[in-house]
Amino acid sequence: MSASEGLVLRPCDGEAEWPALVRIWQSAVEATHDFLTPEDVDFYESRMLGDYLPAVAVTVAEIGETPVGFSGLAGHSLEMLFVDSGCRGKGVGSALLSCAIENHPDLRLDVNEQNPQAVGFYRHHGFVVLGRSATDGDGRPFPVLHLGRRLSSGDTPSRRPT
Repeated sequence: MSASEGLVLRPCDGEAEWPALVRIWQSAVEATHDFLTPEDVDFYESRMLGDYLPAVAVTVAEIGETPVGFSGLAGHSLEMLFVDSGCRGKGVGSALLSCAIENHPDLRLDVNEQNPQAVGFYRHHGFVVLGRSATDGDGRPFPVLHLGRRLSSGDTPSRRPT
């Protein structure tokens, strides 16, 4: 049985659930972000509860009522998508991304250039590189690729508030 067979996507239950999401983040970063030093990981982790999670609408992926992944959207921008290392490669990330795309066909996102697994994941889902920055959103020396989707003829851009 694949993890995606019992997968449920739902809105985050709020701040009480955030510590579980930080644990998922830790697991995912440990598995995929080998370019970060322990000090870098501590820096980003220290910002999860106070800065990053409050700034996004969080969707939680759970199996058997246990959170196994999450994504965070700010408008039409996917700001985060993390899957517990024990559930990687089982459709959890794809389900979270598909949900975001369904609601925002013109979805944009940034991905660490030094995370080739994530770059490949997004390319597999139709994202292309639109640009590159030498530093991340915090001004730290981690190059970021700016990605967007090529819209197919059946896709319509979601309306942006004016």
